[in-house]
Amino acid sequence: MDTPDDARDDALDLGLARKVLQAQPFSALVGARLTAFGDGRAVLEVDVRDELRQQYGVLHGGVLGYAADNAITFAAGTAAGADLITAGYSIDYLRPADGVLLRADARVVRAGRTRVVCRCDLTTVDAEGAERLCAVAQGSVSVGAARTR
Repeated sequence: MDTPDDARDDALDLGLARKVLQAQPFSALVGARLTAFGDGRAVLEVDVRDELRQQYGVLHGGVLGYAADNAITFAAGTAAGADLITAGYSIDYLRPADGVLLRADARVVRAGRTRVVCRCDLTTVDAEGAERLCAVAQGSVSVGAARTR
Protein backbone atom coordinates (compact mmCIF):
# COMPACT_ATOMS: atom_id res chain seq x y z
CA MET A 1 0.00 0.00 0.00
CA ASP A 2 1.29 3.45 -0.90
CA THR A 3 0.81 6.18 1.67
CA PRO A 4 0.58 9.95 1.20
CA ASP A 5 3.83 11.92 1.33
CA ASP A 6 2.39 14.13 4.07
CA ALA A 7 1.29 11.68 6.78
CA ARG A 8 -1.74 12.90 8.71
CA ASP A 9 -1.45 13.95 12.35
CA ASP A 10 -5.05 12.99 13.11
CA ALA A 11 -4.42 9.25 13.23
CA LEU A 12 -7.52 7.28 14.02
CA ASP A 13 -7.87 4.11 16.05
CA LEU A 14 -10.62 1.49 16.15
CA GLY A 15 -12.34 3.09 19.17
CA LEU A 16 -12.53 6.53 17.56
CA ALA A 17 -13.58 5.04 14.22
CA ARG A 18 -16.43 3.22 15.96
CA LYS A 19 -17.58 6.51 17.50
CA VAL A 20 -17.58 8.14 14.07
CA LEU A 21 -19.65 5.26 12.68
CA GLN A 22 -22.10 5.42 15.59
CA ALA A 23 -22.58 9.14 14.94
CA GLN A 24 -23.98 8.40 11.46
CA PRO A 25 -27.78 8.05 11.77
CA PHE A 26 -28.07 5.72 8.76
CA SER A 27 -25.35 3.43 10.14
CA ALA A 28 -27.29 3.19 13.39
CA LEU A 29 -30.47 2.43 11.43
CA VAL A 30 -28.92 -0.58 9.67
CA GLY A 31 -27.01 -1.64 12.79
CA ALA A 32 -23.52 -1.43 11.28
CA ARG A 33 -20.37 -1.99 13.32
CA LEU A 34 -16.64 -1.82 12.62
CA THR A 35 -14.75 -4.97 13.54
CA ALA A 36 -11.34 -4.02 12.13
CA PHE A 37 -9.66 -0.69 11.42
CA GLY A 38 -6.01 -0.01 10.68
CA ASP A 39 -3.06 -0.59 8.36
CA GLY A 40 -5.01 0.25 5.22
CA ARG A 41 -7.99 -1.95 6.05
CA ALA A 42 -11.47 -1.61 7.51
CA VAL A 43 -14.12 -4.27 8.08
CA LEU A 44 -17.76 -3.30 8.54
CA GLU A 45 -20.44 -5.83 9.52
CA VAL A 46 -24.24 -5.76 9.45
CA ASP A 47 -26.51 -8.41 10.91
CA VAL A 48 -28.99 -9.55 8.26
CA ARG A 49 -32.57 -9.01 9.39
CA ASP A 50 -35.92 -8.99 7.63
CA GLU A 51 -36.13 -5.17 7.42
CA LEU A 52 -33.02 -5.16 5.20
CA ARG A 53 -34.31 -7.70 2.67
CA GLN A 54 -35.98 -7.01 -0.67
CA GLN A 55 -39.05 -8.68 -2.18
CA TYR A 56 -37.21 -11.91 -3.07
CA GLY A 57 -36.09 -12.44 0.51
CA VAL A 58 -32.40 -11.63 0.08
CA LEU A 59 -30.45 -8.65 1.35
CA HIS A 60 -31.27 -5.47 -0.57
CA GLY A 61 -28.50 -4.30 -2.92
CA GLY A 62 -28.64 -0.85 -1.35
CA VAL A 63 -27.45 -2.33 1.94
CA LEU A 64 -24.47 -3.88 0.14
CA GLY A 65 -23.77 -0.53 -1.54
CA TYR A 66 -23.93 1.27 1.80
CA ALA A 67 -21.56 -1.28 3.39
CA ALA A 68 -19.07 -1.02 0.53
CA ASP A 69 -19.15 2.80 0.55
CA ASN A 70 -18.57 3.07 4.29
CA ALA A 71 -15.94 0.32 4.48
CA ILE A 72 -14.02 1.92 1.59
CA THR A 73 -14.09 5.34 3.25
CA PHE A 74 -13.03 3.96 6.64
CA ALA A 75 -10.18 2.00 5.00
CA ALA A 76 -9.06 5.23 3.30
CA GLY A 77 -9.14 6.93 6.70
CA THR A 78 -6.48 4.54 8.00
CA ALA A 79 -4.10 5.96 5.40
CA ALA A 80 -5.22 9.57 5.01
CA GLY A 81 -6.89 10.69 8.25
CA ALA A 82 -10.44 11.73 9.00
CA ASP A 83 -11.01 14.59 6.53
CA LEU A 84 -12.51 12.44 3.76
CA ILE A 85 -15.57 12.03 1.59
CA THR A 86 -16.50 9.41 -0.99
CA ALA A 87 -15.74 10.57 -4.54
CA GLY A 88 -17.34 7.54 -6.18
CA TYR A 89 -17.59 3.79 -6.18
CA SER A 90 -18.78 0.94 -8.34
CA ILE A 91 -20.15 -2.38 -7.20
CA ASP A 92 -20.67 -5.68 -8.98
CA TYR A 93 -23.23 -8.03 -7.48
CA LEU A 94 -22.05 -11.62 -7.97
CA ARG A 95 -24.87 -13.59 -6.30
CA PRO A 96 -27.84 -12.94 -4.02
CA ALA A 97 -26.76 -12.01 -0.51
CA ASP A 98 -28.32 -14.25 2.10
CA GLY A 99 -27.21 -15.45 5.50
CA VAL A 100 -27.06 -14.05 9.00
CA LEU A 101 -24.22 -11.54 8.55
CA LEU A 102 -22.91 -9.21 5.85
CA ARG A 103 -19.19 -8.39 5.99
CA ALA A 104 -17.55 -5.62 3.92
CA ASP A 105 -13.75 -5.95 3.95
CA ALA A 106 -12.04 -2.94 2.32
CA ARG A 107 -8.34 -2.38 1.65
CA VAL A 108 -6.39 0.59 0.34
CA VAL A 109 -4.93 0.06 -3.12
CA ARG A 110 -3.19 3.44 -3.35
CA ALA A 111 -3.22 6.49 -1.13
CA GLY A 112 -2.23 9.82 -2.64
CA ARG A 113 -2.39 13.36 -1.34
CA THR A 114 -5.85 14.12 -2.72
CA ARG A 115 -7.36 10.71 -3.52
CA VAL A 116 -7.37 7.23 -1.99
CA VAL A 117 -8.42 4.20 -4.04
CA CYS A 118 -9.75 1.08 -2.26
CA ARG A 119 -11.22 -2.33 -3.07
CA CYS A 120 -13.90 -4.09 -1.04
CA ASP A 121 -15.07 -7.70 -0.89
CA LEU A 122 -18.60 -8.22 0.40
CA THR A 123 -19.34 -11.64 1.85
CA THR A 124 -22.26 -13.15 3.67
CA VAL A 125 -21.87 -15.59 6.54
CA ASP A 126 -24.47 -18.30 7.14
CA ALA A 127 -25.59 -19.74 10.49
CA GLU A 128 -22.86 -22.42 10.31
CA GLY A 129 -20.12 -19.81 9.70
CA ALA A 130 -19.61 -20.52 5.99
CA GLU A 131 -18.67 -17.41 4.00
CA ARG A 132 -19.79 -16.59 0.47
CA LEU A 133 -18.54 -13.77 -1.73
CA CYS A 134 -21.61 -11.91 -3.00
CA ALA A 135 -20.23 -8.61 -4.37
CA VAL A 136 -17.04 -6.70 -5.07
CA ALA A 137 -16.59 -2.94 -5.12
CA GLN A 138 -13.95 -0.36 -5.89
CA GLY A 139 -14.04 3.26 -4.87
CA SER A 140 -12.13 6.48 -4.57
CA VAL A 141 -12.18 8.84 -1.62
CA SER A 142 -11.32 12.55 -1.70
CA VAL A 143 -8.83 13.77 0.89
CA GLY A 144 -9.34 17.23 2.37
CA ALA A 145 -13.12 17.16 2.14
CA ALA A 146 -13.59 19.99 4.66
CA ARG A 147 -11.36 22.30 2.59
CA THR A 148 -13.59 21.82 -0.47
CA ARG A 149 -16.91 22.73 1.18
